[in-house]
Amino acid sequence: MLETVVPAMAGFSEERLQRVTQWLEDQVSQGRLAGASALIARHGKIAYQQCTGFADKEAGKAFSLDTIVRIYSMSKPVTTVAAMMLYERGCFQLDDPVAKYLPEFADTPVWTGGDTPITSTVPQQSPMQVRQLMNHTAGLTYGFMSTTPVDALYRERAIEFQSRSESLADIVTRLAGIPLLCQPGCQWNYSVATDVLGRLVEVWSGMSLADFCQQHIFAPLQMHDTAFWVPEDKQDRFAALYLPAVGGDMSSIGSDAGRVAPELRGGLKLAESSENSVYLSPPTSDSGGGGLVGTIGDYARFCQMIINAGELDGQRLLAPKTVKFMRSNQLPDNNDMAAMGQPVWSETSYDGIGFGLGFAVVLDPAKAAIVASVGEHHWGGAASTFFWIDPEEDLFVIFFTQLRPSSTYPIRRELRVRVYQALVEG
Repeated sequence: MLETVVPAMAGFSEERLQRVTQWLEDQVSQGRLAGASALIARHGKIAYQQCTGFADKEAGKAFSLDTIVRIYSMSKPVTTVAAMMLYERGCFQLDDPVAKYLPEFADTPVWTGGDTPITSTVPQQSPMQVRQLMNHTAGLTYGFMSTTPVDALYRERAIEFQSRSESLADIVTRLAGIPLLCQPGCQWNYSVATDVLGRLVEVWSGMSLADFCQQHIFAPLQMHDTAFWVPEDKQDRFAALYLPAVGGDMSSIGSDAGRVAPELRGGLKLAESSENSVYLSPPTSDSGGGGLVGTIGDYARFCQMIINAGELDGQRLLAPKTVKFMRSNQLPDNNDMAAMGQPVWSETSYDGIGFGLGFAVVLDPAKAAIVASVGEHHWGGAASTFFWIDPEEDLFVIFFTQLRPSSTYPIRRELRVRVYQALVEG
């Protein structure tokens, strides 16, 4: 466990941190969230951790520090770390064609875009590269987007990586039969790219993604409750998943249809019980892009490893130079995401934000309209979980809840303000 200290020892005002606590309690009392937890750490010490509300309202189960939640896309940095560990072993080069290891992508065509039908395609001008999977410029997308014929074909062909019937290899092979959304390297698009990267981890390591992560990440970091499913002896700590009572349909993403103002959300409705969930049985396909569950304490150990430049408690996963490279902007010409595509859906804003390998990276806080440090890196999950790592302040923050979609309320920005206003010493 990371040591917990009084806030002043980490440069925080205990009085001002009460605003974080009040904000957490307001999320529950106002009906935005069923429950939540927050953890703030600085200089390798936990300065604040607090829980409020319910992990499962219907069952009367309190939200606690050992509550296990669906972290969804917060799986992406973990899978990218797994891939970069194999990079350090010499298994691949970042600019290798994906088709070198997954030949099914060699002839994947590219949709011509605009108003053209999905059948209107051209060949790839340059092959999709491994690093483009890591920074979401590979030309892939998500089926829950409601923007293009490519998105629609993902839905039609059920491209879902958290499967209980197909292998990861089988799903990736089917995916390669769908045209790319754009030429590789040309646009930033939130996508299933990290799921394909998870398949590459299997190819390079000769192990399942779950086994590789368990053996080489979770066990060394003592992330005892992080996995791709919840075993029976831990199910009493698993959280339920909620939607806003009005306007919680993911199918409206990327479309003006069905958008509802936050003040009209109208409380909560149950999306998935803690006692009747797909996560209560092991998958046949490990989703590196969104399949993990875990506790806030586990993810804190992952964040501390990153802020320590690849090491925690004597266990080194990555070299410092590799971590520094991962959290530098990898978009062409040092662009932000706004310059690389039209904002549709993401776990961050686009203006002033670039993308490294597995993380969004703050390039210009003023342009992003957030109080942050240049070089801060972050990501979140579809159930409104979120983390950010600020190397300049030697600080990281994790927020856990279970409300989908994460765009329901601006809770991430609201929490940022309350954290930084409480930081009063260097």
